[in-house]
Formats: sequence, structure tokens, C-alpha cells
Amino acid sequence: MGRLNVNLCGIELDNPVIPASGTFGYGYEFAELYDINCLGTFSFKGTTKDSRFGNPTPRIAECTAGMINAVGLQNPGVEKVISHELPKLKEVFHKPVMANVSGFSVEDYAYTCEKLDKEEQVGWLEVNISCPNVHGGGMSFGTDPKAAAEVTAAVKKVTTKPVILKLSPNVTDIVSIAKACEDAGADGISLINTLLGMRIDLNRRKPVIANKMGGFSGSAIFPVAVRMVYQVANAVKVPVVGMGGVSCAEDVIEMMLAGAAAVEVGAANLVNPYVCRDIVERLPEVMDKYRINTLSEIIGGAK
Repeated sequence: MGRLNVNLCGIELDNPVIPASGTFGYGYEFAELYDINCLGTFSFKGTTKDSRFGNPTPRIAECTAGMINAVGLQNPGVEKVISHELPKLKEVFHKPVMANVSGFSVEDYAYTCEKLDKEEQVGWLEVNISCPNVHGGGMSFGTDPKAAAEVTAAVKKVTTKPVILKLSPNVTDIVSIAKACEDAGADGISLINTLLGMRIDLNRRKPVIANKMGGFSGSAIFPVAVRMVYQVANAVKVPVVGMGGVSCAEDVIEMMLAGAAAVEVGAANLVNPYVCRDIVERLPEVMDKYRINTLSEIIGGAK
């Protein structure tokens, strides 16, 4: 086992760096820039039962140290992902990949997860119950412990691979949601998804994005993410995947000290498409600086 290796729900990763869903497509787009097999894994674009065009445009608004997006889970639907996207992905990425799943009902989640669970290259199912910009679904499941548990239990009934529940930070008690998922059988927890944000155009006196509100991400939310990862990691026994404003090797180590077994990088990919590769390359240098022998030994090390 190397210095950077970590274990996520029983699957060994060469390193803990994972591009987050929605910021890395299906991998092959980034494979044109560098060999993406240097990554631990990646979470591919959020997939729903049926195809979705997404929200109306404009969908993006810039903010200080971040951005707001309301893409609305645009994707071709699970059948097309399996028939078209995964074969292309397999040509460029030769490790288990994380499948990110969204839905608008418990049945939707179960259907999509059952389909993706059968795919050889899928290593984990990251079940997104936290999307803040889709009407009638997504975040509503992630803000109520009972609903979160119901989705978790339904997905676990029809899958054999590790199920990781992706949580919303837009709650008053993140620990109760995480524990409800764990009690219902979740193999891991990932957090945080985006905070709910908004920008207003001063000239037009109207919201910048058509959806009015959307998911606020970027380095500005990093302290909130570290706090929530710390709280959840100290409350559950299953592995935690930390994310939210991560943009450098130091951030990865800070997340791991807070309790993350692996770390996802989101908005930073949209600023610098090489950021995840650069983080992986720089980790040994930063580990030496802080006298860290192996990353696995520092998980949850901040007390």
C-alpha cells in the first residue's frame, strides 16, 4: 500500500482525489487533456431514470470566490448512459467509477441504481438526495431524516455495490440526516453538496439565473464543508467522502483530518481543468511538509 492509497467502502484507491459529479462529465472530455487514470476515481454526471433537458438558461452566475449553478440535472437518462456513455468512458478510464444518481421519487432512485449496479465498471453508487435546483425532487429527500432513510433502504434492496448518500448542507442538523442514512444501510456518506444561493442583476433588477436560485459552490464554502464533514465523521461509523470548495492539496489534507476517507473536487475543475491532476502530483510534497507518512493514517486526525 502506497503513501497516497486509501480505502473507500472496501475498494482500494491509488489516492483520495475524486472529481465531483457535474464537473467532470463522463471523463472522456478530460481524458483529451491528461491521463485521468492518475485519479483515485471520479463521480460521473448525475443520472436520472429519464432524460432531462435541465433548467432554462441562464444557468450560471459568478460570485466572489465561487459560482451559482442551476443546470437542473441535464443528462440523457440511465439507458443512454449505459448504452452510450459508459462504453466511451471505459476506453479512457480503467478503474472503478462512481455513478451519481438523482431522482424525483423513491422508485426513480431504486430503478436507476438497480440498472447502474449491474454495470461492471461502476464501483460505487453515489445517491444524490441533495440537489438544490430541481423542483419537486432532489433536496426534499435530503432535508428530512425519514425521507433520506427511505431512499437509502430502497436503493440497498436492489443493489450489491457500496451505496454512498450525498447530503445537502441546507439543513439545520446534518448529523441526524447522516445517521438516518447509516441506520438504513448506507455504506458511506458524501458531503457537502452546494449551498442554496442567489444573485441579482442590478441593471435588470432581476435574478441573474432563470431558476432564480441555485447551488453555490467554490472555495467560499470550504469552511462550512470542513465543519460538516467533521460533525458527520464523528457521528457515523461508515466512511465519509468530503467535498465543498476543495481546490488544492492542502485542502485535501484538511478534509481528511476532519474525517474524510476520500475527497471530491468540484467547482475548481471548471476554473482549471488540470486541478485534480495537479493536486495528486503535489500531495507527496505537502505530506512531507506536514510530516505525514501515509494519508490513511491522518483520517479523522483532528481532535
